[in-house]
Amino acid sequence: MKTFSAKAEDIQRKWWVIDAKGQILGDVAVAAARLLRGKDKALFTPHVDCGDFVVIINAEQVRLSGKKEDQKVYTSFSGYVGGQKRETARKLRERRPELMVERAVTGMVPHNRLGRQIMKKLKVYAGETHPHEAQQPEAVAL
Repeated sequence: MKTFSAKAEDIQRKWWVIDAKGQILGDVAVAAARLLRGKDKALFTPHVDCGDFVVIINAEQVRLSGKKEDQKVYTSFSGYVGGQKRETARKLRERRPELMVERAVTGMVPHNRLGRQIMKKLKVYAGETHPHEAQQPEAVAL
């Protein structure tokens, strides 16, 4: 019995669209990470990028449960002395709502070269419209 290992040229990619309007951030991120990674495919191979493209729309209307809107803190560090920046989820949503969803999905994919390659297939938009209609994305029900 030989173990099957998928190769990059064997993979057929599809496009999916997730509407985050009124959905909880974690649920949207789990669905997106699963599709990006390709975990739902029969030919999933851990060390190969087997996943599909994912478009997330209405990122500004994603929900946070509990008091996370005011208590959740996003931190970034430039590497320089005094270069640490902190902001709450409410302020991040006002400034750049796509970043909340991107950071949630980034935490759910591998933290290596493969993960960075996978994240290039994620497209997040704050509003209803997106420029990927030509790819005919299929809707994902959460």
